[in-house]
Amino acid sequence: MSAPDQYSKPAVIVHWMIAILVLVALPLGYYMTDLSLSPRKLQLISWHKWIGFTVLLLFIPRLILRVTKPVPAPVDTMPGWQRAIASVTHVVLYVLLIAVPLSGWLMSSAKGFPVVYLGLVPLPDLVGKDEALGNLLKSAHEVLTSGLLVLVGLHIAAALKHHIIDRDETLVRMVPLLKR
Repeated sequence: MSAPDQYSKPAVIVHWMIAILVLVALPLGYYMTDLSLSPRKLQLISWHKWIGFTVLLLFIPRLILRVTKPVPAPVDTMPGWQRAIASVTHVVLYVLLIAVPLSGWLMSSAKGFPVVYLGLVPLPDLVGKDEALGNLLKSAHEVLTSGLLVLVGLHIAAALKHHIIDRDETLVRMVPLLKR
C-alpha cells in the first residue's frame, strides 16, 4: 500500500485536539503552581487535571489511527538525519503524551487529592496516599512536563521551518487550510 498525500481527517482532528489541550495545559500548569492556595487555584488545578485526562483519552484513538492508517511519507527532499530526528521526536512525544498526564494523576493519588473528571466522574487512585512518593512524582511530573514543552517547541519550529524555509508539503498535510 502506498503512502497517502495527507493525514486522514480523523488523525488531523485528534492531532489538533491534543495539540490545543497541551498548549492550554502547559501554561496553565506553570501559572497555577505559583498561586497561593485559594478556591481559584483549586479550580485551575481541576481544569488542569481534566485537560490531562482528556489528553490520555484522546491518545487512545490517536494511537489506533497511527497504527491502522498509513501516514504520508516524509518529503523526498528531507535529508535522512532529519527523518531520523523526526521519527525519534514523534516517538518521544507519544511517550510524553502518556507519561505527563499519568504522572500527574499518580502524583494526585499519592498526595491524597482525588481526580474527579469534569467534576462528575471520580477516577480511581492509582496509588495509595504517600507523601514521599507524592513529592517524587511531583518532581517527575515537572521534569516530564519540561521535556514535553521543549519537544512541542521543537515540533512547532520544525513544522514552520518546513513551511516557510523549505517550502515543502510537510505542514500542509496536517493543516488542510494551508495552500499546497
